[in-house]
Amino acid sequence: MGAPLDEPFFARSVQRVARDLIGCELLVEGVGGIVVETEAYEADDPACHAFVGRTARNEVLFGPPSRAYVYLSYGIHSLLNAVCEPDGSAAAVLIRALEPTAGIEEMQRRRGRETVADLCSGPGKLTEALGVGLGLNGAGLLEPPFELSAREGDWAPPEILTGPRIGITKAVDRPWRYCAARNVNVSRPWPSAVAA
Repeated sequence: MGAPLDEPFFARSVQRVARDLIGCELLVEGVGGIVVETEAYEADDPACHAFVGRTARNEVLFGPPSRAYVYLSYGIHSLLNAVCEPDGSAAAVLIRALEPTAGIEEMQRRRGRETVADLCSGPGKLTEALGVGLGLNGAGLLEPPFELSAREGDWAPPEILTGPRIGITKAVDRPWRYCAARNVNVSRPWPSAVAA
């Protein structure tokens, strides 16, 4: 693992954090892998939960940075987000996919799947594989059960691609989805534009 991430890493532009998380390692109680896909959401974005203003449901989004914002999507999947930007900004990065590297057998047991590339290739699959539920909403991403560390020198995406976010109905044209190019663990469809 590389050096642990810190709060200043998250207290920056949500776009920069979304891009810079690609290649970082995320573990939950020792289970996880390399982040290969993210999406950015900010307060003035109609697809962001903070767009309607502060509520009991979205309170965590408003900070401080480096907290987990976990919510239930369509009443089925818990989705894991990292709160970003200075306290009060209401921005977050959705962790969409991981390349599994640690605790693979446990992920397979939780998901009832054998194919490694299918374990964390989407935000609902990822949280099921890592055992992330609503009870972790508001938890610090820089302390147990989470471990988040910088990308290692020997793991670097060949390039980072960007494209429209998926699975949403508002502001679908914003190219705020970031992926490690040609990584089989990225959810489909794969974007095609190289990130600046």
